[in-house]
Amino acid sequence: MEKILARVGTLTVTEAEVEEFLQGLGQRAQAYNNPEGRKIILEQLIGNKLLLLDARRNLYEGEAEFRAELAKLKDSLLVSYAGKKVLGGISITDKEIEDYYNENKERFIGEESVNASHILVETKELALEILAKIKSGEMSFEDAAKQFSSCPSKENGGELGDFTQGQMVPEFDQAVFAMQVGEITEEPVQTQFGFHIIKLNAKNAAEVAPLAEIKEQLGEMLLGEKRRKAYESKINQLKIMYPVDLL
Repeated sequence: MEKILARVGTLTVTEAEVEEFLQGLGQRAQAYNNPEGRKIILEQLIGNKLLLLDARRNLYEGEAEFRAELAKLKDSLLVSYAGKKVLGGISITDKEIEDYYNENKERFIGEESVNASHILVETKELALEILAKIKSGEMSFEDAAKQFSSCPSKENGGELGDFTQGQMVPEFDQAVFAMQVGEITEEPVQTQFGFHIIKLNAKNAAEVAPLAEIKEQLGEMLLGEKRRKAYESKINQLKIMYPVDLL
């Protein structure tokens, strides 16, 4: 039995109606899914019931303007319902997703990435002094990063992890992607943040994204395409039954 939250004349407001109202709010539902929010919704639904009772008392249902609006709404609902009939039974199977993935792997190749470390300091002079210490073997790159770098990456010996082209500022990006693995920049690289000594740790070739990573997105894309084709097919069939003349 439905839980009744309020009686409004001969009508009632149920908990199910509050839930339905919440669902209709979409992304905003979370802001109202609490005692205060539900109270606001309940008051809105009570207001709706009061207007409905008043409309019935005044026999608005028989007015020509209302009947015209009702006819428009009925047609709109019929179009929506007919569309659901066309698209409702369409789905995508795991096999369809896997087959498309296997036949179009070139479409899912990611970008080349690199793994690099850096030491960031304020002046070129200090950067050159540190670079000289590293190249002479007086300090390792990692120890120099921990001692001198102003970047939080110093705690990891300057390592920035993996990143693709375009993720770093242009000057840094251009320098690191032109380097060879194991290479350290001959000259400090200046950016808006200061002067960088860069070490390229690894280059990762562009690879095909695993199916597991893109399966959901791919399924949505294929389902949308399948629905689009079904809709177009239905419309073309209907154009044969009901000729369309553009005036």
